[in-house]
Amino acid sequence: MLVVRANMYPVECVVRGYLSGSAWKEYEQTGEVCGIKLPKGMRESDKLPELIFTPATKAASGHDENISFNEMVKHVGSADSETLRKLSLSIYKKAADYALTRGIIIADTKFEFGHTAKGVVLADEVLTPDSSRFWPADTYLPGKAQMSYDKQYVRDYLEEIHWEKKPPAPALPDQVQRNTSAKYIEAYRRLTGQELPRG
Repeated sequence: MLVVRANMYPVECVVRGYLSGSAWKEYEQTGEVCGIKLPKGMRESDKLPELIFTPATKAASGHDENISFNEMVKHVGSADSETLRKLSLSIYKKAADYALTRGIIIADTKFEFGHTAKGVVLADEVLTPDSSRFWPADTYLPGKAQMSYDKQYVRDYLEEIHWEKKPPAPALPDQVQRNTSAKYIEAYRRLTGQELPRG
C-alpha cells in the first residue's frame, strides 16, 4: 500500500445512476437534484436517463449538504471541478458495469479526491457499502425503497427511532450491528466471488 499526503478538495463527488436517498427527497419537492432538472413522473429508485454528478460540501460535523455544480466551482475552481466530475463519472461507470455482472446495482456512490505534487489522486474510501448504495439486481423493483447491502439498513433504523441527526448518535442495538455486518459480507461475497478472509 502506498500512502501519500494529499491536500483534500473540500467537496464530495457524488455520482447517481438511480433516484434514491436525498436525491429522491429533493426530486419530490422540486423536480430537480442539485440544480439538475429531471423528467416528470419519476418514481423512487427509478434508473436515471443518464448519470448525474451531484457534489456535496464536506461538513466538519453533522451531515454533508448537496450543492450544484456551479456552487462546487466556487469552492474548487472551474478546471478542477471539470476534472473531478469527469473522473467521478468514469470511475462510477466502470464499477457499476462490473458490479452488474456480479448481480449488484450500484445506485450511487461518492468519491473524495486530493491533490499532490503529481496531480489529482483518488483518496479515502472507494466503492464501499459506506460510500455507495448496493442493490441486489434480482430483486430490483422501482417505485419503492430497495433492499440493500449498504448502510441504508442503519439509516432506516435511525429514521424509525426518529433520531434528529444531531450528536451524539444513538448506540446501535446488537441486532442492527449483526444485520449490517451480514449485508456488508454478502456484498463482498457477491462482488468478489470469494469469502471474506477471517483474521
